[in-house]
Amino acid sequence: MLQSDRRDFLKLTGLAGVAFTAGLFPNQRARAQANDFHFVQFSDTHWGYSGPANPDAEHTLEKAVATVNGLARQPDFIVFTGDLTHTTDDAKQRRERMKRFREIVSALTVKDVRFMPGEHDASLDKGEAYKEFFGATHYTFDHKGVHFIALDNVSDPAAKLGDEQLAWLAADLKQRKTDDRIVVMTHRPLFDLQPSWDWTTADGAKAIELLMPYSNVVVFYGHIHQEHHHMTGHIAHHAANSLIFALPAPGSQPKRAPLAYDAAMPGKGLGTRDVTMTDKVTLVELPVTRS
Repeated sequence: MLQSDRRDFLKLTGLAGVAFTAGLFPNQRARAQANDFHFVQFSDTHWGYSGPANPDAEHTLEKAVATVNGLARQPDFIVFTGDLTHTTDDAKQRRERMKRFREIVSALTVKDVRFMPGEHDASLDKGEAYKEFFGATHYTFDHKGVHFIALDNVSDPAAKLGDEQLAWLAADLKQRKTDDRIVVMTHRPLFDLQPSWDWTTADGAKAIELLMPYSNVVVFYGHIHQEHHHMTGHIAHHAANSLIFALPAPGSQPKRAPLAYDAAMPGKGLGTRDVTMTDKVTLVELPVTRS
């Protein structure tokens, strides 16, 4: 079971936050000790958004970059789990937003930065503009004994991974041992969180089925603009906060709509996440500094 826990890691960050420890990767302490590391997850920055849900939208991403640059212990790498930019029907403006987004995040001290699309970036043109600026929409990489898999469940307007990508995932997993440490990163949840709000992946169950034989799997995603934790069998799924506006809890109101901006707490519900990988996975939610 998952359980909340305060960690000494907060002292290293120098920031207020809540540490959440997931009991993953059993019987791997000896292997993990030599390979402990941490990375930062950004999600749902929606560069280009303008509206009452975030009057400071033009500067929130810059503040988040400054927050991460100020960490006492810099991460090994940074990943953006989708919706880098806010949707637009104008193909030229879409590219302008992506260009400006890249300019802002180039100020990150850590230069190993990995991107994934959200539906706001890719669903209108099947990822054409996204690929011009950020490359492949799904890929893998390895870091200190952990295998990372980035999945694309947004380029298809029907919110599918698709048979081709599922076959690619199956082929990749066949190269893994069943006790290998695997981190899956995606934008939409792979499970049916709130289908009526588009909080699902049409064929996500097929991906979960492929992952089930592997005993050490964790999934990080965005899309729902809030911290959320869920289990499918032994696989933990962790949603991240947005950097633009918060959304209501799944099914808590008739329609999905941004939570109202609170001038007294302008950064409420917004932030990034620091993920420490040892024999366990420790999540520290990092608020965005106001200055």
